[in-house]
Amino acid sequence: MIKYIEQADEVWHGGDIGNYDLCKQIEKLKPLRAVWGNIDGTDLRKTYQEHLIFNCEDVKVYITHIAGPVGKYNPKVSEVMLQEKPDLFICGHSHILKVMFDKTFNLLYLNPGACGVHGFHKVKTVVRLEIEGKEMKNLDVIELGSRA
Repeated sequence: MIKYIEQADEVWHGGDIGNYDLCKQIEKLKPLRAVWGNIDGTDLRKTYQEHLIFNCEDVKVYITHIAGPVGKYNPKVSEVMLQEKPDLFICGHSHILKVMFDKTFNLLYLNPGACGVHGFHKVKTVVRLEIEGKEMKNLDVIELGSRA
């Protein structure tokens, strides 16, 4: 996993970090943008937000942990979507990899799966994406091996 972090400009995490030491390790290598998830304790909730909105080049990014199904998000997320109009939406919670275009909100939906050992996933995954200006390209799903 370290080699993929070293290749990145930044690391973005959709919550369920689990261990603050992991964040410290990542931050020694690259800038980290993260939100807390439902398994994250007080230390992570004090450090990271529930919702994170920022621009990467000309792409507006929205990251949160629990969202609901694609296009039928929970009310809190839908409200943020309507107000902020992101181009890229990243969430976690299910730990199941899913990448698709959401026609309802006109954005790229990305759940990178999970790279830890807890959850419903069978294979650990991360997603790499390049952003140049308004263009999102060269999206790769990287399998890190079995969860067990």
